[in-house]
Amino acid sequence: MKKLLFLTIFMVTLVSSAQIKLTGVVKDSIGDPLEMANVLAINKVTKKMASYGFTDVKGNYKLELGANGTFDVKISYVGMKTTDFVVETKSDNVIRNVTLEYDNALNGINIVSKMPVTIKGDTIVYNADSFQNGTERKLEDVLKKLPGVEVNDSGEIEVEGKTVEKIMVDGKDFFDGDTKLATKNIPSNAVDKIEVLRNFADVSQLSSVQNNQDRVAINIRLKEGKKNFWFGDITAGAGDSPDDNLYLLQPKLFYYSPKYTINVIGDVNNMGEVVLDRSDIRNFSGGFRSQSPSNGTNISLASAGIGFLNANARNANRIETKLTALNFSYSPNPKLDLSGFLIFSSNSNGQRNINNIDYIDIVDDPNTVEDESSVIPDDIVDSTTDQTSNTGLFKFSANYKQNVSKQFSYDLIGRFSNEYRKDDVDSKVLSDISENERATPYKINQNFSYFYTANEKNIFALEVQHLLQDEDPFYVASLENDPSNNDDANNDGFDDSAETLGLDQTNFFYKLEQDRRVKSNQLDAKLDYYNILNDKSNLNFVFGTIQSVQNFDSKFFQILDNESIYTPTPTIVGNTDPQTTNDTEYTFSDIYTGLRYRLKSGIFTFTPGVTLHAYNVKNTQYQTEIVEDKFQKIFPELSIIAQFKQSESLRFSYKQEVNFTDVNQLARGIVANSYGSYYYGNQDLMNAHIHNVNLNYSSFNLFNYTNVFARINYKKTIDQINSNVIFEPGSVVSSSTSLNSPFDNESLTASGRLGKTFGKFKTSLGANYNLSKTYQFINSLENTNELFSQSYTASLSTNFTKAPNVSLGYSLSLSDQNNSSRPATVKGVTNAPSIGFDAYIWNSLTVRSDFSYNEVKQDGVVANSFKIWDATLAYRKDKDAKWEYELVGSNLLATGSRSTVSTSNIAFTVNETFILPRFVSLRVRYQL
Repeated sequence: MKKLLFLTIFMVTLVSSAQIKLTGVVKDSIGDPLEMANVLAINKVTKKMASYGFTDVKGNYKLELGANGTFDVKISYVGMKTTDFVVETKSDNVIRNVTLEYDNALNGINIVSKMPVTIKGDTIVYNADSFQNGTERKLEDVLKKLPGVEVNDSGEIEVEGKTVEKIMVDGKDFFDGDTKLATKNIPSNAVDKIEVLRNFADVSQLSSVQNNQDRVAINIRLKEGKKNFWFGDITAGAGDSPDDNLYLLQPKLFYYSPKYTINVIGDVNNMGEVVLDRSDIRNFSGGFRSQSPSNGTNISLASAGIGFLNANARNANRIETKLTALNFSYSPNPKLDLSGFLIFSSNSNGQRNINNIDYIDIVDDPNTVEDESSVIPDDIVDSTTDQTSNTGLFKFSANYKQNVSKQFSYDLIGRFSNEYRKDDVDSKVLSDISENERATPYKINQNFSYFYTANEKNIFALEVQHLLQDEDPFYVASLENDPSNNDDANNDGFDDSAETLGLDQTNFFYKLEQDRRVKSNQLDAKLDYYNILNDKSNLNFVFGTIQSVQNFDSKFFQILDNESIYTPTPTIVGNTDPQTTNDTEYTFSDIYTGLRYRLKSGIFTFTPGVTLHAYNVKNTQYQTEIVEDKFQKIFPELSIIAQFKQSESLRFSYKQEVNFTDVNQLARGIVANSYGSYYYGNQDLMNAHIHNVNLNYSSFNLFNYTNVFARINYKKTIDQINSNVIFEPGSVVSSSTSLNSPFDNESLTASGRLGKTFGKFKTSLGANYNLSKTYQFINSLENTNELFSQSYTASLSTNFTKAPNVSLGYSLSLSDQNNSSRPATVKGVTNAPSIGFDAYIWNSLTVRSDFSYNEVKQDGVVANSFKIWDATLAYRKDKDAKWEYELVGSNLLATGSRSTVSTSNIAFTVNETFILPRFVSLRVRYQL
């Protein structure tokens, strides 16, 4: 690794020393400097672009050119005549000042079309071919090379630190709701331009009266030869692994025309290649944006899904994926657009995890002498999991633009699932356990919007969303029992907990079953009126409501050895009336009105506001126990934006909000979350009050190819809903309930990233900090947990079009946990260097390699380290060849497992996860 680093630094120095700088100032005919003028240099011998750049706010430009060469230099600016001149370089830097004359805007078109990067207002346009060397296959490969664009470890696209929320192709939504389907499937050779749309607004009428600085979208412009024709590719593969025969089939077909589009994506494989995991599917929003949280109310909808583990090649030892996805759009006339998608996803996987759990001691003072009841025994839990999730998704959208003043839209999205999971667990404390879970949840979401511009001064926006959700998880756990030793000092690990839960202890197995049904029905409606006072200011009046009903029914029971049903009689500490069933209805009403004033003054935009809420919250338990609360709240807010330059801004925001819990935390009957965790709700819970302060800075400077973003957030939560966890003496089994903390919970987070491009070298530095102080109660004793976590990243990559490319990366994660029940701070450290290599050789052979090393330390001792190496060798006759042959190897070093460190208020855990073995496969790809 060190040798490669020195080699890269040497290459940077060598390349830099061979460059000649061409600098100067661009002004208009009256001597004023021109910012963002385009400057392009073409090598007269090779006829290829040698360098490009832009002028800064003072009109300065700077190009780096090769020594002893001749270059055509063209300078253009919208509305001015293009100027061109010839520069001959020797060994000295060159200075050339330029004055542009006024003309029409057409003169700048040709030069702009050749520029790798251009800025048009809030849109950054990248010329895709300028960043490709032949090794790219998918859109994701190109995005990683663009200055100012990052693809994070989760596959999400980030621009200036903001996550891209949607991808469009030629202005049409591409599977709206998740960007990974686009980045991992759209062929790179079909992409002409990549347009990054900052300050993105779904509705053009509202773009001038709203602050959309945190919204980013991407639009892909296709090459001309890809329109009105089917394009894409079909990949088939087979291979071998230590345990299974490998298979893969991935058809990806696309058709785009002005009137309609069709996208078809298929994927069947057992090689661990997962485009959408279960978490992605469950979070697939279809582009829906909830309206009311922006007005100060956050209400949780009950979720009772099973404990499904997300699987990928680095945390599972078996993965079988099936995906079928269809996306379409149709425009029968210029006023009406119809679109939608159908997705079926089946993920079946196996996992094995070994958790080494270090529990805290339950004492007021960590230096006091421990008694038996204060000790939670440390545990080693070895679990083997098999799970399957089958999910269908659909969306239908209609958008009707009656005229420039009226626009209607309607969206319908649904998700239906059938999931099941089986676990075999070996616990040092509780012995052998088997678990089974199943669920068939569904969710249907509708959205209706109407936007009306009455005149140039008055705009109305009506937005209504309705959500219907139903979840029905069923859980079964079976633990071994020896009925003859229940009263012995050395009884079975679960015996004391079984007595507390009121179970029948005369059986050879504790077979526990938990049945739940959670239904949610919510309406969220909002009417905005915008009154434009002048070109600098406007008023926004808002009136809205949230109406929500949640129903929760459950039953906890025991199946005896003779298969009869037994109803337990629990005696849990702190629960004066323990129940094993729930019949709870939670109704919530929020009616609110608000006013915001938006003012532009110089570089500043001020948006103060206030919202008045009238709440009515009611929960009914067992049809007779009623708790109701009616109250009002006033929430001030303030947003200040300083726009220093077109691509540099500082944003401040302050908001007050309230968080309302869901029905799960109110229902007071006992629920078995797992064999070792039992929960009963608190019907007297109140809402939590939040103060939220944000400061964001972003800069995208094309003059010196530097992009910077930084973010600081302070959050203070009053009456935070925390837990009181009661552990069975000498056991890892616990029961818990929720309560409003008497202490304020606080957190401070900060993050930043600096990216800079030096010619063909792209560099990035990043840092994240999180300092939090939280409270909870353990065995009714106050417990304070302070966590300070840090992470640092650094990367250096090259982007040569002919020579091989190298990417170097390093990440460092640090965590310091100070818990009031521990005598010392627990420290965790993770080091993760990586190196990537790709080359396009002889215009036919593509070589790619990725190597990473990961080392996990706990209190200075190495807990685990692992290495991962993936490589690909691909051959095609030339760049335009229809057929391509790939030899793909993953986990070539046959690493068996990886480890991570996690901290919580009650435990410090080192988790060892077993991963997919070495896979080697041969693949054939046919390109349409």
